[in-house]
Amino acid sequence: MSLNVLSVQLMTSLAAEGDTFETPGVRSFWWPLVGGDHDNFAFTRPSLVMILSVVFLGWFFVSTTRRLALVPSKRQWLTEQTYDFVRNTIARDVIGTKDFRRFLPLLFTLFTLILVNNIAGIIPFVQYPTTSRIAFPIVLTLVVYVVYHVVGIRSKGGIGKYLGGMVPAGLPGWLKPIMFVLELLTYFFVRPLTLALRLFGNMMAGHLMLLVFILGGEYLLLHGDNFALKGAGVLSFAFSILMTAFELLIEFLQAFIFTMLTALYLADSLSEHH
Repeated sequence: MSLNVLSVQLMTSLAAEGDTFETPGVRSFWWPLVGGDHDNFAFTRPSLVMILSVVFLGWFFVSTTRRLALVPSKRQWLTEQTYDFVRNTIARDVIGTKDFRRFLPLLFTLFTLILVNNIAGIIPFVQYPTTSRIAFPIVLTLVVYVVYHVVGIRSKGGIGKYLGGMVPAGLPGWLKPIMFVLELLTYFFVRPLTLALRLFGNMMAGHLMLLVFILGGEYLLLHGDNFALKGAGVLSFAFSILMTAFELLIEFLQAFIFTMLTALYLADSLSEHH
């Protein structure tokens, strides 16, 4: 029996005795700072975190590149390593040496912005991954797909040739309409949908998982009336530390995957057949 299942059973036992435990859910992602449920406008905590992340990244990269030194400082080294990672591992290797440079600002911005907002989920006193709110992955995906389709139309020489290139050459005539519909759905619906939902789903699930272990452990420690319940609370807290380290890895991977897929889609839009 896993620790999580054991904790849930123990908390259920406590609830039966009169205490209640409010399990984390969708409401855990609604943090209005101005306005609320019944207002037309609400300024939320993730919106504030996103704004602060943009300000922080702008300040950090400007301050570390304003006066470059031959022997880099720790901050300059971090900036250079991040830039080289996006440039060489993602942009150049995926898009190719001929075209990657013009897309490097977009890829670098996406990677760093998503990474910082993912890591916000484990930063003390913030502890909220902005990308666990579906609106933010949708906007990022919209940016990617506007660029993707504009680049594809321009590289193919017009929207007609762009759409025509979705059907591979050499197919039987009866199969071409079927392939066109499938490719149209893939490029205009399936890809953007999966790109946004992948980032959103992983960040939301990770945040919920940490909430269960941390809040569950706190509840068991404070309300447990015997040694077994309080011991389960200690174990839950200990496991939350391990899961925080695992969540940090997932946050990096999700930023990398989103940026890598963006580069793959851009490379596809530049190819002769897509």
